[in-house]
Amino acid sequence: MAFPVTRLRRLRRTAQLRDMVRETRLSPAALVYPMFVCPGEGVRKAVSSMPGVFNLSVDEAVKEAQEVHSLGVPSVILFGLPDQKDDVATGAWADDGIVQQAARAIKREVPELVLMGDVCLCEYMSHGHCGIVRGASAAKSLGAAFAGTVSKEGAVRSGTKGRNLKGASQASVKAGDYEIDNDASLELLARTSVSLTRAGIDIIAPSDMMDGRVAAIRRALDEASFINTPILSYAAKFASGFYGPFREAADSAPQFGDRQSYQMDGANLREAMREIELDIEEGADMIMVKPGLPYLDIVARVKEVFGMPTFAYQVSGEYAMIMAAAQNGWLDGDKAMIETLTAFKRAGADGVLTYFAPRVAEKLKKS
Repeated sequence: MAFPVTRLRRLRRTAQLRDMVRETRLSPAALVYPMFVCPGEGVRKAVSSMPGVFNLSVDEAVKEAQEVHSLGVPSVILFGLPDQKDDVATGAWADDGIVQQAARAIKREVPELVLMGDVCLCEYMSHGHCGIVRGASAAKSLGAAFAGTVSKEGAVRSGTKGRNLKGASQASVKAGDYEIDNDASLELLARTSVSLTRAGIDIIAPSDMMDGRVAAIRRALDEASFINTPILSYAAKFASGFYGPFREAADSAPQFGDRQSYQMDGANLREAMREIELDIEEGADMIMVKPGLPYLDIVARVKEVFGMPTFAYQVSGEYAMIMAAAQNGWLDGDKAMIETLTAFKRAGADGVLTYFAPRVAEKLKKS
């Protein structure tokens, strides 16, 4: 029936009526909180571009995990800032790596908290890329392109912070000078996944975007008798302008070039669906789309087509935009926070990785 018999505003008249007929509901149970763990003790270093987010030493990460869990957030995902970086990402897969230390400590104190481990190499590589780097002209050195020329050994100096390697500048390296060695990187990703699981990580979340990484990780986990460890694949991770604040937080910006040869073109929906289908075939148990808000159409399509548990990442740039606008009085930060997270759920996301997790959980708890 049409107006005036049908009046859709009748059910919007009061808060109680609106709540009664609300189609999409947000809950802390759907949230995953990203945390950045760094060396030291008593460290709580603010990330300047992400108000309210910190680099945390292991002891402080335990306290943060306890607080988050008390608010009803069921899971955190850990990112590491190693003390040293090198050309084989040793800090990612070492038994005493910073994330491994944090996982053990958190599991001791908050055993019910579900720990996700981000599996990527960029934070641990001296060159900041997500895989092994070789000079394009020959199978030479890891990171040799950044040195400007391929040396006899071909290797980038180990134990650096990824700055000023052999005096080269970013401008001196062209895209054709280097390549990311996909297949050689798979071994390091698989090794990292096994190491993290041994340390207490519950869910492995590869974000590197190397071809075949899910199959390699699944095989390595199974061979190590971790057959019940699920994989949450960053299956559709796009080369995005929204990652800047994260790269400050994780000290993971590439020291030359960019990541467009392995992260996806944001214009491509069909390619995203192929990536996701392949990851499912290789053994992914859950799927993630990253970034979030600019790609909600893909979140919706993934859920509709595959029916898999689907996650989305409200990335650092999305968080920083809302926080900056709120701090300048340009919008209501809490309303924008709830509205954007509800949009993820409405699009079909079962879970959302968000830096707002403690704040929104506290707000929902009070409402």
